[in-house]
Amino acid sequence: MITRGKTGSLKPINRLNLFHANLADNEPSAPSTYTEASKLPEWHRAMADEFFALQTQGTWSLVPPPLNSSVLGCKWTYRLKLHSDGSIAKHKARLVALGNHQEFGMDYTETFSPVAKLPTIRILLIVALHNDWQIQQLDVANAFLHGSLSETVYMRQPRGFEDTTNPTHVCQLHKAIYGLKQAPRQWYNTLTSFLVSIGFIHSKSDPSLLIFKTRNVQLYLLIYVDDILLTGNDSTALNNIIQQLKTKFLMKVLGPVSSFLGINISRSSNQYFLNQKQYAKSILNTAHFTSCKPLSNPTCTKLPQTYASDPVLDDPNVYRSITGSLQYLTLTRPDISFSVNLLSQHMHLPQPQHVYLLKRLLRYIQGTLNFGIPILKSNLRLSAYSDADWAGDPISRKSTSGYCSYLGNTLISWTVKKQTTVARSSTESEYRSLVALAADVIWIRRILEDFGISQDSPTDLFCDNTSTIALANNPVFHARTKHIEIDHRFVRDHILKGTIRVLPISSKEQVADILTKSLSTPRFHELRLKLNVLPDTSV
Repeated sequence: MITRGKTGSLKPINRLNLFHANLADNEPSAPSTYTEASKLPEWHRAMADEFFALQTQGTWSLVPPPLNSSVLGCKWTYRLKLHSDGSIAKHKARLVALGNHQEFGMDYTETFSPVAKLPTIRILLIVALHNDWQIQQLDVANAFLHGSLSETVYMRQPRGFEDTTNPTHVCQLHKAIYGLKQAPRQWYNTLTSFLVSIGFIHSKSDPSLLIFKTRNVQLYLLIYVDDILLTGNDSTALNNIIQQLKTKFLMKVLGPVSSFLGINISRSSNQYFLNQKQYAKSILNTAHFTSCKPLSNPTCTKLPQTYASDPVLDDPNVYRSITGSLQYLTLTRPDISFSVNLLSQHMHLPQPQHVYLLKRLLRYIQGTLNFGIPILKSNLRLSAYSDADWAGDPISRKSTSGYCSYLGNTLISWTVKKQTTVARSSTESEYRSLVALAADVIWIRRILEDFGISQDSPTDLFCDNTSTIALANNPVFHARTKHIEIDHRFVRDHILKGTIRVLPISSKEQVADILTKSLSTPRFHELRLKLNVLPDTSV
C-alpha cells in the first residue's frame, strides 16, 4: 500500500469546500446546477440580484468576440447563508469565472493574497476581552468587484442573462470577478491601500492585521477576504473608520461579532466561546450519523480484528469529502486534531481500519457537539508545550509532532504534523517538535508586540524529554545529534537572547500528548480538560 507519507504528501490533494458540507435530504440545501436553480423563484431572484450588482459596478462591457484571445467560461454557484441557529439567512447566488482556464503571463501574473492567521484572530478576541472593547464585524458586498484588472480578460455572458441585442458578444472584464486567479490579490491591494491612506499601518507579523495608532487611539482591523473585524479603545474613532469604509466600499455593518468564518462566537461577561456546532451537524448529516450512538473517545489504543461495512463511508469519495470537512472543524476542536491528521494521511486509498476510525470520530463528535474553546480573561503570559510520538507510523516509521501555545489560560495555537524525515532517536523527534514550536512562539511574541503586549521574560517551552532539554541548553554535539546542528543553533540562539526557555515537565502533565497519539479514555479526558476544550455552558 502506498501511503501519503511515502509520497511526501502531507495534506489531502482534493480541494474541498470546508465551510459548507452537503446536507441530508431532510435539511435545506442549495441547488447544484443552473437548471435546478432557475426553476426556484428564490434562487432566480438571487441570480437577478447578483447580475444587477455586477452591472451597477461596471464589471464588464460587451464587445465582439476577439480573434486571437481566449474567452473564459462562467457559471453560477449557489449557497445558503445560515444564522447561528441553523435557520436560513439568505439565498446567495454568485457568478464565477472559470479561472482554471487562465494562462499565466497572459491572463494573470501575481495571485498570492494573505488572509488572517487563526492565532491572530484568537489573540484579537483576547485583547478586546481583556480591555472590554467591543468588536465590530463588517462584511463587504461583492468584495472582489472593487479590485480593478490590469490584464485584458474576456468572459462569456452569464447563462440566463444574455443580452438579447448582442447575444454573441462577450464580456470584457474591468473588475476582478470571483473565480479569476488574481481576484483575491486585487481586492486585498485595493482595501489595504485605502486603509493605509487613512492612517493604518501593516503588522510586520501578519499582513492581514492593520493597526491605527495615535496618542490616545488604538484600533485594530483584521481582514479575512471580505470579512472584517474591527476593535479598539475609542468608539468614536472606530465609528469614524466604519463611515470612511462605507463611503469607499459597499459594506454591511453586522454589529458585535457573533459568527466569523462559520465559527459561532458567543459572549458572556468574562469570556468568548468559540464552537462550530452547526458545521459539525452538517458533517454528521452528510455521513448519515445524526442518530448514531456517541463515543467518549475519538481514537482507540487497539483496533478490532474485523470491521463492519458501511454503505456510505466505504465509498472513498465520501471518505475524502468528510475527512476534508473535518479539517475545518479542528479550528475550534483541537481534541480531534490527531484523529483528523491520521485519517488525512490515507485519503487516496482508505482501508477498512481507516473507515472504522472515521466512524469512531463521527460518533465522538455526535456526543460533543456543544464543545469548543473559551477565550478567557486572564493574564497575558505566553507558555507552550511540545511533544512527539517517536516512530509512531508503523509503515514509514516517521514521528508525529504536536505542540500548543497558551496566552494566559487561553489556547491560541496548536499543530499536529507528521515529521518529514525519520528520526534516529526519540531525542531527535522531540527536538524537531521543539524547534517547530520555538519558531511558532517567536512569531506569536512578535504579533503580541503589535497588539501592545510585551513579554518581559522568556517564554516557557515545556518538554518531557530530558535529553532534548539537555541538548537545547548545552552546546554539545556527538554523532547521534550533529546532523540537526542547524535546528540546535536556532533554539540555542533564542535561549541565549532570552526569547525562550526550555523547561522540564512530567509526562503526566504534558498537554501536547493528546496531539501525538491515541490515548485511553481516562487519559484523553484528562488532557482534553487541560487543553481547555469544554462544553458550552450557555446551552
